[in-house]
Amino acid sequence: MKKSIHVPAAALILSLAAGSLAQAQSGPSPQEQMACRSDAGKFCAEHIGKPPQMNACLKANKEKLSDGCRKVVESRGG
Repeated sequence: MKKSIHVPAAALILSLAAGSLAQAQSGPSPQEQMACRSDAGKFCAEHIGKPPQMNACLKANKEKLSDGCRKVVESRGG
């Protein structure tokens, strides 16, 4: 009986750790942030601090972005 209690707990811990890792990987790296900082302020300032809206705004303005930021947006599916 003791094993059945610990196995689900271990599975929960592993799934939480995997979720945290996936969330960390989904955010922009410092290099990506630097590549898009100017463009984000220029075209999407109202979305600063709102990652989903910022991503959508940068994608919507992709043709206006600097080369570096455009590459970041494209590498993230935009």
